[in-house]
Amino acid sequence: MKIHEYQAKELLRAHGVPVPRGYPAFTVREAVEAAQKLGGAVWVVKAQIHAGGRGKGGGVKLARAMTEVETLAGQILGMQLKTHQTGPEGQKVRRLLVEEGADIKKEYYVAALTDRATQKVAMMASSEGGMDIEEVAHKTPEKILKVFIDPLVGMTDAQAMELATGIGVPAASQAQAVDVLKKLYTCYMDTDASLAEINPLILEGNGNIKALDAKFNFDSNALYRHPEIVAYRDLDEEDPAEVEASKFDLSYISLDGNIGCLVNGAGLAMATMDTIKLFGGEPANFLDVGGGATAEKVTEAFKIMLKNENVKGILVNIFGGIMKCDTIAEGVVAACKAVHLSIPLVVRMKGTNEDLGKKMLAESGLPIISADTMADAATKIVAAVK
Repeated sequence: MKIHEYQAKELLRAHGVPVPRGYPAFTVREAVEAAQKLGGAVWVVKAQIHAGGRGKGGGVKLARAMTEVETLAGQILGMQLKTHQTGPEGQKVRRLLVEEGADIKKEYYVAALTDRATQKVAMMASSEGGMDIEEVAHKTPEKILKVFIDPLVGMTDAQAMELATGIGVPAASQAQAVDVLKKLYTCYMDTDASLAEINPLILEGNGNIKALDAKFNFDSNALYRHPEIVAYRDLDEEDPAEVEASKFDLSYISLDGNIGCLVNGAGLAMATMDTIKLFGGEPANFLDVGGGATAEKVTEAFKIMLKNENVKGILVNIFGGIMKCDTIAEGVVAACKAVHLSIPLVVRMKGTNEDLGKKMLAESGLPIISADTMADAATKIVAAVK
């Protein structure tokens, strides 16, 4: 799960990390009122979408008069903001963050994320803040420093100081930088985040350290512990089909192809998509119905897949372990009838009650194409959609 910048800053502020004063705004009038509350002579009007690169796309603007705040808010609200992370279709801007201006002397990059290889938390830092970290990693990897934090110990002063000095924080500001890094780590752990990124972390003219931007991703498996974070969820920023799928406990991700996939198990789903591509097709989605799928769940899965106009055929690939093949067969038959399926459907089943499942499909009277192996299934569905 992702959240907006202004929400991420609320979390950082609650954990003692200095952030600029600012207010979210949903209308032009609210943006002007936010600037009036902030006072001063310079304001930053920032588009709030779940993607980076907003500045390059025209979603972050500086205003030096109240009339400018009004004009810029009107331009940015409702725009289809395109960045390297939104894809060519862009993302509609429905929220703004209006902040006080900042006196930026130097920009840094810091982020905490889970490192599966070491089973620790990696805290990364770079002197090249404000840039795409992927670009820094590609061109000048030596400018990215990392420390690995044992969750049982926590981030030590020595580790934080290693990063602060390594990225060139001036001596007079190092104590505050250490404090900010340790508080970022605490915030990351307390919220069950999978990523907590500040880019840029700035050194102000007066020597203070402040988080000028923030991005958080959260482990969805831990959200039951954080109702306050679930409340931040913005469904407008998510794929409607993925939102619908989550209501039925289905793992669904939209893709660009034309072959719908319904599989039980994430690993098998990935392998199924790879096999489709190997045989010249393109998957339209990742869809894992899980180990406890019911006939109702399968029907909903079919409905979600068929809402995608690009889907020209469906491949059902089931390994009957915990999930019995006859249960899936019942669901497939019910789903075909419920949605009046008119596109090719290939079903491959292996495992528990496989023969019974195949018999149910054969006797259904529906034009279901049966397959025995993954290669056979992929060949048949690719041929069918062509």
